[in-house]
Amino acid sequence: AKAWGVRDMAFHKKSGLRIEDMVRSRWVYRKLRNFRAGIEAGISCLKRTYGLARCTWRGLDHFKTYDWSSVVAYNLALFARLRPT
Repeated sequence: AKAWGVRDMAFHKKSGLRIEDMVRSRWVYRKLRNFRAGIEAGISCLKRTYGLARCTWRGLDHFKTYDWSSVVAYNLALFARLRPT
């Protein structure tokens, strides 16, 4: 990724790989790490709650519809929880 011009990327910290080799600063690393954790939490919720672990509908068009409806339902529930009262 560095050869393609990506300046900052954050992977799981392995021994022998310094944080400074991945990103410009520890602050950027922490922000990218937390962003990735949030994305993975959303994917986990979609898989557990909205059935994206396995699609039983056949065909690409049906899969897209199933996926789209699950994501829309997740977003509506998220917006309802975040709605100011």
